[in-house]
Amino acid sequence: MRQLDFEKQYRDQWERLRLLLDDLDRSRRKRRQSPSEVESLPLLYRQVCNHYAIARSRHYSPALEQQLHELVQRGHRHLYSGRSAELWRLVQFIAFGFPRALRRQIAYFWLAVALLALPGLLVGGFCYLQPELIYSVMDEDQVAQMESMYDPANRKPGRALERSAETDMMMFGHYISNNIGIGFRTFAGGMLFGFGTVLLLLFNGVAIGAVAGHLTRIGYQDTFWSFVCGHGSFELTAIVICGASGLILGHALVAPAPLSRLVALKQRAREALPLVMGAAFMLLIAAFIEAFWSSSTVAIQIKYGVAGLLWLLVLLYLGLAGRGAHGAG
Repeated sequence: MRQLDFEKQYRDQWERLRLLLDDLDRSRRKRRQSPSEVESLPLLYRQVCNHYAIARSRHYSPALEQQLHELVQRGHRHLYSGRSAELWRLVQFIAFGFPRALRRQIAYFWLAVALLALPGLLVGGFCYLQPELIYSVMDEDQVAQMESMYDPANRKPGRALERSAETDMMMFGHYISNNIGIGFRTFAGGMLFGFGTVLLLLFNGVAIGAVAGHLTRIGYQDTFWSFVCGHGSFELTAIVICGASGLILGHALVAPAPLSRLVALKQRAREALPLVMGAAFMLLIAAFIEAFWSSSTVAIQIKYGVAGLLWLLVLLYLGLAGRGAHGAG
């Protein structure tokens, strides 16, 4: 394409970006920005960046290159500075950065899945077939409390009796604290050469499997499974991701060569941190679902249907988000 035709085709977009940047400069001086203007900026900015790259590759006139370069610089300043830029980077991380980071470490993820799921399935099966086995995992008081939580007569399934009177908002705060605590301990266990992470994944798998097998055995399956199925897609996946992050740290300490352990740990920690941040976001969603949906009186069939959709959403998000022309992974 000749330069004249190139300019004719894209001149309107360049002018739109220039006018938008002028408006944003005036808004910034007055300490206000229009949300609609900020929302349209990223798309225009990416388009002009592409035009600038084309102009340089085709060796168009220096004047045109300079014009586009200035637009790109101004757009970059607005996108990557200030509160709106922080919000945009957060949105980009959640939408694209986190799933890409996880797929780059997929081997650790599947290892963490195995460490959590295999003991859970094994112990769950044995507890279903041999009812007394539950007392090898929990003491009598813990079993009694767990049974009361998922008793069909319980007005608020999934809540201990001492918490049955608490509001959904109070339980939301409790679940956040509990979930984040489990996730962080699973991640931090990697600092013990990975053994802490492995033990926590195994322990959680055994505990979850034992509870599931026992409650199914005594006929509380409708109460239990309808409660955990909704938030389980986010909570269990996030715990596994925290486990994968801990395994990354542990691998750096066990096999740092050719680097020193400290240098290897620093490098791998930078790779693990996005996974922990993304998992924290998923645990927040899990806590919200658990507090406001899981213990609701909605029909069991509806809960199972919603749970299926949530599992599908999580799988599609982690497996496909961020793929495409602007970054595969």
